[in-house]
Formats: sequence, C-alpha cells, structure tokens
Amino acid sequence: MSMVKILVFTSPMCPHCPPAKRVVEEVVSEIGKGIEVEYIDVMKEPEKAAEYGIMAVPTIVIDGEVAFVGAPTKEALREKIAKYI
Repeated sequence: MSMVKILVFTSPMCPHCPPAKRVVEEVVSEIGKGIEVEYIDVMKEPEKAAEYGIMAVPTIVIDGEVAFVGAPTKEALREKIAKYI
C-alpha cells in the first residue's frame, strides 16, 4: 500500500479554508493509515502554488493532481482518495 499525499493550499484571509481543512482532517482520520497531509500557506510559499498552477484557495491536491478547488464535501473527498489507495 502506497502513501497518499494530500496538499491543502490555503491562505490566512480565505473564509473557505478552515472548513476545507476540517473536511480533510475528518476524512483522513476516518480512513486512518496511509495518508500524509501537508498544509501550504500560499502567501508564504507562492512558488509551491505556482508549481501546481493554483489560482484560488482552498485547493486540494492529491498525489500531485489538483483534485478540488474550493471545499469538497466529505463524501466527494472520500471517493477521490479511494481512487488513490
């Protein structure tokens, strides 16, 4: 089983970022093992956002692929992660 890497791109001024973080945390804790999550503040790491062509936050990248722009529902996120596990 390979490790799934989730990058959550956020910004301090973003009103939709805290709910997106919550969804990611809840789904990851339900799935359990095999998922690594990294939160990236686009204000502090703009080059990382540019690397993925990110123009809006929150954006969730799963294993190098932009999976969601905006906060996903738990169901949508769970389904998407399942494809990578």
